[in-house]
Amino acid sequence: MSVDTATVAKIASLARIKMTEAEIDAMVPELNGILAWVEQLGEVDVTGIEPMTAVIPNRQRLREDVVNADPQTGGDMRDAVLANAPAAEHGFFGVPKVIE
Repeated sequence: MSVDTATVAKIASLARIKMTEAEIDAMVPELNGILAWVEQLGEVDVTGIEPMTAVIPNRQRLREDVVNADPQTGGDMRDAVLANAPAAEHGFFGVPKVIE
C-alpha cells in the first residue's frame, strides 16, 4: 500500500489537523515507511505462538465482593442515606426526567 499527498491531505482534513503543503510532502515518506514496516511484520511466522496482552504475566488480585453490613463503617445505610433525598423511589434516588 502506498500513500500520496492527496491521501495525507484527506487524513489531515478528517482529523481536523491543519497542515501546509510542505508538511504534507514531508509526511508522505514517513507514512509510507510506517506502512512498509507493518507489511514487514505481517511476513513474520507466528505459528505456535500464543497471543499475549503484555510482556510479563499479569494477574488481577481480586477480593471477595461482600456488602459491609456494619452501619458504623458505612455499610447497610440505604434507609439513612435515602432519608436525605428529596424524592426516593423504590430504594433509589428519584431524579427528574432529563430526556425531552
